[in-house]
Amino acid sequence: MSKNIRTSAVDHLFEAILSLKDAEECYIFFEDICTVNELLSLSQRFEVAKMLRNHNTYLEIAEKTGASTATISRVNRSLNYGNDGYDMVFARMKDTETSLQQQ
Repeated sequence: MSKNIRTSAVDHLFEAILSLKDAEECYIFFEDICTVNELLSLSQRFEVAKMLRNHNTYLEIAEKTGASTATISRVNRSLNYGNDGYDMVFARMKDTETSLQQQ
């Protein structure tokens, strides 16, 4: 079921993303590379993950984000059995936020 995503094409995409300097450049690039619905779906999953980590219920998450219970369940499965990518990013975002508050 799992497809190998480690291809040269994906490497090039990630290199492009890593070259972006700020949120404005992200908007410019992602508006070109994604449809509006794709970008909104990605951001919705990220919000669902954040809310699941904050111990919100499926009902609260569905009401706030508009995500289906299937999407919430899929994100929850990734949080619990995935590669810890969400947790890695959440930790880094928290560290950045803490650093900014201390300045």
